Amino acid sequence: MFDDFFLRALLAGIGLALTTGPLGCLVVWRRMAYFGDTMAHSALLGVALSLFFEINLLVSVFAVAVGVSLLLLLLQRRQALSADSLLGILSHSTLAIGLVMVAFMSWVRIDLIAFLFGDILAVTPQDIWLIWLGGAFVLVCLVFLWRPLIASTVSHELAEAEGLKPERARFFFMLLMALVIAIAMKIVGIMLITALLIIPAATARRFSASPEAMAVLASVIGALAVVGGLFGSLYGDSPSGPSIVVAALILFLASFLPNAGRHLASIRTATGDRP
Repeated sequence: MFDDFFLRALLAGIGLALTTGPLGCLVVWRRMAYFGDTMAHSALLGVALSLFFEINLLVSVFAVAVGVSLLLLLLQRRQALSADSLLGILSHSTLAIGLVMVAFMSWVRIDLIAFLFGDILAVTPQDIWLIWLGGAFVLVCLVFLWRPLIASTVSHELAEAEGLKPERARFFFMLLMALVIAIAMKIVGIMLITALLIIPAATARRFSASPEAMAVLASVIGALAVVGGLFGSLYGDSPSGPSIVVAALILFLASFLPNAGRHLASIRTATGDRP
C-alpha cells in the first residue's frame, strides 16, 4: 500500500488535471500560451506580497493575477504595443519584482524552489478540498462561458453579432485562469503551470473530432500524466512537479507514433471528420 502523502498527491493532481484540461483547450485554441506564462510568473509577486502584508497566499496570488489581466486589457486598448510585447513586459517584470521583494525580506525564510517547481507531495487534506471544490467551480463557470468563448475563437465579430458578449466572456475566462493558477501553484509550481495547461490539450487535439471531445480527452491525458509522473517520481526519486510535466511530454510525443496516427485516422473516419 502507498503512504497517505502519495495518495493525497494523486487526488490533488487528478483534481487539478480535470480542471486544466478544458481550460487548456481554450488556451490552445485562442493562442494564449504566453498569457498563461504571464499569469504564472505574476504568481511569485503574489507570494511576495502575501509574505510582506501577511495575508492569505491564495487571495494574494489571485489578486495579483487579476490585476495583471486588467492591466493587460487596459494597455491593449491603448494599442501602443503588440499583445506579445505587452505580455513579455508584464511576465518578466512581475517575476523580477517578486524575486527582488523576496530578496529584501531578510526576515522571511522562503523555499523558492517549492514555489517555482511545486511540491505536490506536501498537499494537505484541506488543499485537496480546495482543489476539487475550486475545480468544480471553474468547470461550472466554463459550461456557461463555453459557447461565447468558442464562438469568439472562431470569429470575434460573429460572436458580437450574435449578442454573446465575447469581451465579457474573455474577462471571466481570465479570472478563471487566475483562480486555477493560484490553486495549482503549490502542486506543479509557477514555472510548470502553463505546461500542464498546454501539453495535455495539445495532445488531445490530435485525437479529437469536436471541441467537447478534446476538452474531455485533455482532462484524461492530464490525469494520466499526473499518475505516470508521480509513480515515476516515486520509483526514480525525481522531483514530482517536473516529473508530471515530463510524463505529459512523453504522452504528447507518443501521439506522433505511427500506430497513434492510424488510431487518429480511424477516430476521424468513424465520426465523419476529415483530416
